[in-house]
Amino acid sequence: MKEIIVQLFGAFSELDAQRQLSVAVEGGQVSDLRRALRALLQERFPQFRAGLVDYSAFADEQRVLRDNELLPSDGRVAILPPVSGG
Repeated sequence: MKEIIVQLFGAFSELDAQRQLSVAVEGGQVSDLRRALRALLQERFPQFRAGLVDYSAFADEQRVLRDNELLPSDGRVAILPPVSGG
């Protein structure tokens, strides 16, 4: 199991004053993190719309990561919820 620090942006930033969560992830792909974060949110923050994780992007310091990619070796990612505007 690997601990990943997820930096929170947008609607997710309201979950923690430090704007980050530590997530225990089984597996090494972004899809594994997505599944673990969704479960954590449902457990710790039942009032939060955990399904938002399904529509959000994950990124490292340089780029947006796809679900089939490996998690960064430094164990830090950001979650970027969808946005709209005009």
